[in-house]
Amino acid sequence: MYVKNENKKKMYVLEIIKWISIIGLIATSIFGNYLCRNYSVLARSIVILIIVVIATYIASTTKIGKLIVIFGNESRTECRKVVWPSYQDGLNTTLIVTGVTIIMSLLLWGLDTILVHIISFGLRL
Repeated sequence: MYVKNENKKKMYVLEIIKWISIIGLIATSIFGNYLCRNYSVLARSIVILIIVVIATYIASTTKIGKLIVIFGNESRTECRKVVWPSYQDGLNTTLIVTGVTIIMSLLLWGLDTILVHIISFGLRL
């Protein structure tokens, strides 16, 4: 029992150390980009990209990071299962929505015009 609690405590401390290192890496990239503004943009971009890759790898080894990776993999699997409409179906749906929008706009414009005339007639009395 004592060994399990000790192991959980070590894992918790390790998680905190990982998140602190991630925040430190991101802060380093931000401040380093600001302080090294005399260097070329390409060199700074490459260094920032490397730091982001390292921070992402460290984040993926944490509990939350592993859950995010699993969620991303499951999302990709679900996207592959979706039956996407054909070009013609998409075009037909777009045309129907556009037509209904135009018709409703004209109806509302006509109703607005009629109501303006009725109200202006009522105010003239």
